[in-house]
Amino acid sequence: MGNISRRHFLKRTASTLTTALTIPCIVPTSVFAGSGSIPPSERIVMGGIGLGGQGQRNLRNFLGHNDVHWLAVCDCDAEHLGQAKAIVDEHYSNSDCTSYSDFRELLARDEIDAVLIATAERWHAPLSIYAAKAGMDIYCEKPMSLTIAEGRALADTVKRYCTVYQCGTQRRSMRTFAFAIQLARSGRLGKLTKLHSYVRAGQAAPLLPAQPVPEKLDYDMWLGPVQYRPYHEAIVYGRTYNNNFNFTGGMITDWGAHCNDLAQWANDSQTTGPVEFEGTAEFPRDGFGNVPITLHVKAKYKNDVELIMYDKKQMPLWPTDNGELAVMFEGDEGWVYVDDGGNVLAEPKSLLREQRFQKQHWTDTANWVGHHRNFLDCVKTRREPIAPAEVAHRSTTTCHATNICLRLGRKLCWDPSAENFVNDDQANRLIIRAKRSPWKI
Repeated sequence: MGNISRRHFLKRTASTLTTALTIPCIVPTSVFAGSGSIPPSERIVMGGIGLGGQGQRNLRNFLGHNDVHWLAVCDCDAEHLGQAKAIVDEHYSNSDCTSYSDFRELLARDEIDAVLIATAERWHAPLSIYAAKAGMDIYCEKPMSLTIAEGRALADTVKRYCTVYQCGTQRRSMRTFAFAIQLARSGRLGKLTKLHSYVRAGQAAPLLPAQPVPEKLDYDMWLGPVQYRPYHEAIVYGRTYNNNFNFTGGMITDWGAHCNDLAQWANDSQTTGPVEFEGTAEFPRDGFGNVPITLHVKAKYKNDVELIMYDKKQMPLWPTDNGELAVMFEGDEGWVYVDDGGNVLAEPKSLLREQRFQKQHWTDTANWVGHHRNFLDCVKTRREPIAPAEVAHRSTTTCHATNICLRLGRKLCWDPSAENFVNDDQANRLIIRAKRSPWKI
């Protein structure tokens, strides 16, 4: 093979087979997933970018698969970077893991097959596009984009480069949520009528005066493609950025990336979306926070099924008022509820007779293994993973369109085929936003 890297060989071969035969090259998972020593030629060489709390959780889970070899870590925070390197070095009982503060150096490593991206969402789409163009497969945390236009660009890029892309919507791989999806899709609830999505809401935040940037942080890199805002520790380390539209879509994209994704799946609308959005919200009057702090939204699909988003659970509509991320699917013959605490409730109760799993919280390791394993298997077989880019884009679009509806304060009609708002130039201008130089996609 000369100087051709393993990842380029695999992708070129897969692309050639797909073009020539128009059928996928499928290799049984059992060929790769056996116990014991894995030959170097069959290991997936990985690197990671953005390795704080969630990134480190992903890192540890990937290291639990014996066909993964972790080569490099990257973070613009020196403390997080040191922690990530220590995790990898401890796992291998050496000090071979290379650390970078600039992601471009990691993406230049030709021997890396796949990359974990676990930064905040403003970086998700640009980094994923850069990684795809560098020839790497991608496991990227949710939400997959900061805008609708970014999501479309990423989905198109992944398709163009034959990239295996897995969005970190790991609830797709949790048995509790999969059980609820199966009940909805199988017709056991009757004709589906409503999809209830507990997306929560953001919080108000006071004005945050400028502070000196700590030496451990490359703040310019942390900001990345969004407009410059002076540093304040609460923005970076208190996650207050999640309450400001400059950095995020608030909880509507944070939790909504999971809840609305599951709703789209239950409704068999994974590659399309609602055609109408209407709702109300309350926004902070001043301060740093500017995302909705209360909300109630109804989105309607072409088949008349409604997706309803809530900022809090209220009895008796919700069978439990706990604060866990949750969805409820309602049909004309019954309903099913599931949440992050592992609670599965249904009416009629006979629907639960087929439940064959123990109650587990979403943080339990067992709930993560399947999503990472699915990605690794697809890197090898070149099959589409359970949370591919197009599906993630459409789910995230429901969140972005919701935010645009609430910001404009009026009903919007959406065309899922053209991916624009119908006869509404003002709304369409919010589909895209300018990026801070030099970060372009």
